[in-house]
Amino acid sequence: MLYLYINFKQNNIMKKIMLAAVIAVITMVSVNAQSDNSGQTSKGKWLIEANTGSMATGNTAFTLTSVDGSTYWSAGVDAGYFMMDDLALKVGLGYSDFGGGINNFVYKVGAKYYFNSQIPVGVDFTGTSSDGDNANWVGLQAGYAWFLGSNVAIEPTLRYNITLDELKAPSAFQALIGFSLFF
Repeated sequence: MLYLYINFKQNNIMKKIMLAAVIAVITMVSVNAQSDNSGQTSKGKWLIEANTGSMATGNTAFTLTSVDGSTYWSAGVDAGYFMMDDLALKVGLGYSDFGGGINNFVYKVGAKYYFNSQIPVGVDFTGTSSDGDNANWVGLQAGYAWFLGSNVAIEPTLRYNITLDELKAPSAFQALIGFSLFF
């Protein structure tokens, strides 16, 4: 046992592994302690979401940007229905105004699964349409649902939008803050 202790003190890799294991255990205990969400993600419930984000990928987020005297904005919302515990099928609609008569209609269809009723992971198909021109992405996202009560959650989320046509739109990484209502 003394030999193991001496090697542990001398081995930085082992220290990092132990630190990672301790952090993982603390995280799992914390998530389990907070998982009593009174059934917000139960079968038959509804979900309404609004996010902050970037207009660059035609998302259904709320944004406001002003550059050199020009103002660009977007607004949108997602709604979902829990088909089974922790799994919601979602649709979203949005509108973007880039100024100068350039506007986008945004649509989204996807699914969101809440691991342990607390960790949302989603996949969706997102598209934009503007005067007959369109662009499409497949979105992958993961986050954490911080429930503030029986009907409200704040969801910090990381999202990656994979473009389906590089000539029309780029792929993009996003950090979002979502606000969700459950009823």
